[in-house]
Amino acid sequence: MASIRILFLLGALCVTSTWAAPGDTAVQQAQRAFETRKLVELEHAARNVPAGHVLFPYVEYWRLTLSSGPGDSRIADFLARYPGSRMAESLRGDWLKSLGARQAWAMYLAEYPRLNRPDYAHQCYAHRAEWAQGNRAAQREAVSLWFSGRDMPSACTPLFEQLIEAGLIREDDIWSRLRLALEAGNPGVARIVANALPDAQRPDSALFDLASRDPSRVLNARDTLDPGRRGDRELALYVLDLLAKRDSSEAERALRKWEPHFSEEEQRIAWARLATWAARRHEAIALSWFQRAGKAATNDFQREWWVRAALRARDWQTVRHTIESMDKSVQTQAVWRYWLARALQAAGRRSAANAIFLPLSGEHHYYGQLAQEELGPVAQAPSINVKAGGNEVDAVARLPGIERAMALYELGLRQDANQEWNWSIREFSDSQLLASAELARRMKWYDRAINTAERTRNLHDFELRFLAPYRELAQKAARDNDIDEAWVFGLMRQESRFINVARSSVGASGLMQIMPATARWIAQRLGIKGFRPQEMQDPARNIQFGAYYLKHVQTTLDDSPVLATAAYNAGPSRAQRWRDSRPMEAAVYIESIPFTETRDYVKKVMSNAMYYAARFGQPSVLLKDRLGTVPPRKAPGAQVSDAEVPGEEG
Repeated sequence: MASIRILFLLGALCVTSTWAAPGDTAVQQAQRAFETRKLVELEHAARNVPAGHVLFPYVEYWRLTLSSGPGDSRIADFLARYPGSRMAESLRGDWLKSLGARQAWAMYLAEYPRLNRPDYAHQCYAHRAEWAQGNRAAQREAVSLWFSGRDMPSACTPLFEQLIEAGLIREDDIWSRLRLALEAGNPGVARIVANALPDAQRPDSALFDLASRDPSRVLNARDTLDPGRRGDRELALYVLDLLAKRDSSEAERALRKWEPHFSEEEQRIAWARLATWAARRHEAIALSWFQRAGKAATNDFQREWWVRAALRARDWQTVRHTIESMDKSVQTQAVWRYWLARALQAAGRRSAANAIFLPLSGEHHYYGQLAQEELGPVAQAPSINVKAGGNEVDAVARLPGIERAMALYELGLRQDANQEWNWSIREFSDSQLLASAELARRMKWYDRAINTAERTRNLHDFELRFLAPYRELAQKAARDNDIDEAWVFGLMRQESRFINVARSSVGASGLMQIMPATARWIAQRLGIKGFRPQEMQDPARNIQFGAYYLKHVQTTLDDSPVLATAAYNAGPSRAQRWRDSRPMEAAVYIESIPFTETRDYVKKVMSNAMYYAARFGQPSVLLKDRLGTVPPRKAPGAQVSDAEVPGEEG
């Protein structure tokens, strides 16, 4: 039956056929019963799924997962029959947590090495198992799990208690985690961590909640905090961070009152926090506050914002020195390699800059494109598209994991299909990845085709990476609105990966992820009567509306494609607010966008547009020219409304 299904899929190259294998309906029923945790209905549906059905293993997996205490032997049998599968990984992960909760340590240690992707609970159970088996030498490795500002699984609590009792987690380590928790905005975690401190230094647990609700009251009320207690000073640092998030002036006044009570290190930490929030609001004072803090008191996240503030101020020396002070693992990121090279270039050190630009220019992303342009027309040969052959596609299609993924996709079980696909291709060679991407393209499974093609390391097919479905619709919409077709495709690829039924958590839908309120506003502007938001699932209507709105925000924002792209994601008023009082290099504007999602979004959309322009045979334009210069901020009386914003808001 499996081979029949594969031949059908490869022949039809379409997942919309009404053909179905015996048992398909029962599989769908079983999956719905599993999702709603109705074991009786699941068992009933399972009886109608033939043992030879390609998704029979999934039905078994759902039954085992939902069953109450299925028994270790049944689980072990399933793992033996489907080794290396995504289902085995998931079931093994659940089973290990059951073994850990039962403290079946010998079985746990026997099975744990077979788990590919252990989470924190698995790791904590493993260390507890080693401890119980008398292996204390490895426990120093367990200490690394302690240093997290997040709430750790309950499985880790006994481990941490053991490590504290054994003296492997010391008092300074407890203070470090308390600070990490407060920096991460997790006062509840900090309150729990504080319980491990001596009573004399531990802050009042009620103050953690009060600090989050009313930070000003905590700092200003008499006798609320005792500066002589380290815990209260840590809480004061947290409160200053909360104040800085909403208003730099208020935070500065509060810090100056508290400064005499802080140690020199604590003062620098406080100024670093104020500086970071000021930099994220593009306030000029940020640079002097960073200088006051010093590089030793800042973490890498804060140094990143120090660099962004320096970029906006055109202070290339600070850009260079701050990047060079980052952790080596952060310095190697493409973003900081590029800006370090730009800083070296600005200092007249062209050969040192080129030594960074040259390897970066061979990477296929936004910074690689910018680096290539800094080197000029000499650097690299045009990209070569490597095409997968028919035999390679057929061979990949017959692999069990890919076969299951296709069957799940055909039945409309998209989430399971995506997970099965991603698991199956995780160790593929470049040629297998390209064959898989071509298979997904033939099935019109566009998001998997793109994501799979992007994973290759040495062999690339940019036509698969940058698919162009709905070309006629996008061409017409771009022409009607007098905007660049490559830009429309660059945005659409980033918004939905061409999934026409895509829907975000906030309600944006369709290929260009348009919000219902925005869609109604556009329909009114276009004079469309009787519009219904459900029409956004129609590719033609969605692209028509998305292109219209993109043109609207571009016109409103001084014809800047960068500002329009930022506005499409985060809203026109934000895009306007992030401008400066003077013209700014667009790449600097993008780099200093406060929202991580929007910052990455704009980079990817503009980079995508370059690849699409090349694919469509458009005249060659540099990415720097495409980005252009961001004009100065408009006068206060000329603000732009973001009442209707398609997509998510950063």
